[in-house]
Amino acid sequence: MKAYYAVFRLRRRMETQYRAAAVGGIVCQIFFGLVLIALYRALYEGRPQSMPFSSISTYVWLQQAFFRMLLASDAELMDKVRTGGIAYDLCRPVSLYGFYYARILAQKLMGSLLRAAPMLLFSALLPAGWGIAPPSSPAALLCSAGAWLIGLCCVSALENITMACTMRTLDPRGMQAMMNLLMMILAGNVLPLTLFPDSWQPVITALPYAQLLDAPIRLYTGEYALSRAGWIVLRQAGWTAVLTALGYVLWKRHQKRLVLQGG
Repeated sequence: MKAYYAVFRLRRRMETQYRAAAVGGIVCQIFFGLVLIALYRALYEGRPQSMPFSSISTYVWLQQAFFRMLLASDAELMDKVRTGGIAYDLCRPVSLYGFYYARILAQKLMGSLLRAAPMLLFSALLPAGWGIAPPSSPAALLCSAGAWLIGLCCVSALENITMACTMRTLDPRGMQAMMNLLMMILAGNVLPLTLFPDSWQPVITALPYAQLLDAPIRLYTGEYALSRAGWIVLRQAGWTAVLTALGYVLWKRHQKRLVLQGG
């Protein structure tokens, strides 16, 4: 475990070096957050919804704050597979799956925290109807934080599955584009899942993508009652375990058939 923690710590330090990129990302996400809220305000004025608008604005700001958690990827590994540089990593006396899982986890964690803290502070200072609302209760905040950590592990497992497929295709663009599209739609980035038809809710909330950000946000806003928090967290943990096991099997299988490229 010391080796994986060392990998996690080094990647975490690396992420903190890109402060200018973090500032640019914060400005960009704040702009998109304000645009989305303006669009939803127009939607509510034309056709009011049953959900209070404060929950929608909160959903938008939390989704924007942790946007990098969903769509950040480890481009270095993709280049290593394409160029043959992964041969050096195969010589390491550690599990290659665990090695890159720790890297991805640190990348997504630090990338999210660097952007989330100032964005959430900014949104808390906005007037009512434009900013983020406080959590429904202190217990809801704690449950949401725990669910967010499990969602972070779940999205890292999904990313490792994409990496495993890259070993077979050598070009990650197709798989990455498909994964990003599914995340954008089914994790609530394009449209909050709370605004989807009620008949869709049992299906879309059961998929692994909803466990990444939608479940923690709904716990925060109180749409998911605290009495259901145990079931929500259990579902998240179940998907995380399934995706981790699937990714591990794919990595082991593709490592045996890996053809190194380059000289």
